[in-house]
Amino acid sequence: MTDATTIDIPGYRTGTWVLDPAHSEVTFSVRHMMISKVRGTFGVKSATLTAPENPLDAKVEASVDVTSVDTKDEARDNHLRSADFFDVENHPTMEFRSTGARVEDGDFLVDGDLTIRGITKPVTFELEFGGFGVDPWGNYKAGATAKTVVNREDFGLTWNAALETGGVLVGKDITITLDLQGAHQPA
Repeated sequence: MTDATTIDIPGYRTGTWVLDPAHSEVTFSVRHMMISKVRGTFGVKSATLTAPENPLDAKVEASVDVTSVDTKDEARDNHLRSADFFDVENHPTMEFRSTGARVEDGDFLVDGDLTIRGITKPVTFELEFGGFGVDPWGNYKAGATAKTVVNREDFGLTWNAALETGGVLVGKDITITLDLQGAHQPA
């Protein structure tokens, strides 16, 4: 059940918001050997939020540089870039385009289409606002964290290895977390 058709966010400004890549990060985590988690990061190429009067009508477009994958293990990173996983030679970016936003049971949710490895699937990010503020150079900024869980196999990321003790090397569920800061672009 949807709680609202519009919301009031103190400090919200209409117009265009552009990602500040120096203060933004995309991270992920996945089960490894079914006993621990591997974490990694991607560089954000671009992200733009078009903010109309009603924040629930805002539109987001973002692009992530998959070639920048970093798990702190060069051999694993190279394997992730290969055709076994992201196939960065043919699919160097991951893309997100929002299709709507809503408040449900008090949570702010952003629905959209996520494209990984040329395969597009609907996803929902749970969004937490960090707030708004002015930096020392007079730029009006906003911060937010968004999180979702996807099944990597839905995006063609199916490589795995069976373990002698049972189970598999790489889990199916990937938690994606976006820590973002954006700057308002005056009209």
